[in-house]
Amino acid sequence: MDIKYKKSSAVLFIYLSGELDEYAANMSRGVLDKLLDDNLNAGKVVFDLSGLNFMDSTGIGMLIGRYKKLKSFGIPVFLAGANNGVEKVINLSGLYAIMPKY
Repeated sequence: MDIKYKKSSAVLFIYLSGELDEYAANMSRGVLDKLLDDNLNAGKVVFDLSGLNFMDSTGIGMLIGRYKKLKSFGIPVFLAGANNGVEKVINLSGLYAIMPKY
């Protein structure tokens, strides 16, 4: 999995691409936590999932962990760009209830 980011105004956009499975989630947790720690002044964080071609429940768990971290700082989190397969996993998990579409 590849992680890129861009900060525009007070919005931190995080672009995830590739597969977000158990292996990728374990490898990316530390990278994302460091990125978020360095940008705690963001007004909101948007995870752009348009580059993901696969995500399983481990990916959902990884996103929820980042959501909880950001929520503790009062930073809202949004999801954007999920393809049909990833969208199906998000809908089944109910993730949009806490991380709405951007």
